[in-house]
Amino acid sequence: MAKTSPGEFIRQVRAETAKVHWPTRKETIATAIMVLIMTTLLAIFFFGVDAFFATIVRFLLGLLG
Repeated sequence: MAKTSPGEFIRQVRAETAKVHWPTRKETIATAIMVLIMTTLLAIFFFGVDAFFATIVRFLLGLLG
């Protein structure tokens, strides 16, 4: 396996970093807003599912006692 010198490694890293498409400020804000919206929707959904199952479990336990 070929060894790469630290200087060559840094040059390779800089070359690869130059190829990256960095998002604009507008794209970053839009993505962050979408993440917040989706997180909120999923939280509400899972809260509802959890409440539904909790009701079923309470009902079933009430039948036993």
